[in-house]
This record gives sequence, structure tokens and C-alpha cells, in this order.
Amino acid sequence: MTEKTSLKQSRNPFLTIGRYVRQVIDETRKTVTPTAREWMAWSIAAFVFVILLMILVTGMDFGLDKLTLMVFG
Repeated sequence: MTEKTSLKQSRNPFLTIGRYVRQVIDETRKTVTPTAREWMAWSIAAFVFVILLMILVTGMDFGLDKLTLMVFG
């Protein structure tokens, strides 16, 4: 293949999209599906993390509210 031909093919959007789709399919085949135990563990970890963040934000909200009332009250 000459340099000109390869340059034309690399600019062809259909070939680029086709190559991208093939690469996505190849990478998807390499993935490993988690077990039910792993799903449960990660779900619980995410739930606990979200609860902790909610507690942190709520505490900061109430704390800053009290601080603002003390300063400007």
C-alpha cells in the first residue's frame, strides 16, 4: 500500500468507525463478569459510601448554618 492510499483510507470516516466498532467488540470480549458475591459487596460499599457522604454534607450544612447565625445573627 502506498502512503497516499493509506492516507486516504485513514481519512475515510466509515473505515474509521468500522475499526472503532471492531476494537470495542474485541475489548468487550476481554472483560470479566463479576460474581454475585462481588456484585453484592460493591453494591454495599457504594451504598455505605453514599450514606457517609450524605451525613458529611448534612453535618456541614447544619454546622455552617449555626456558624452563620452566630456571626451574622
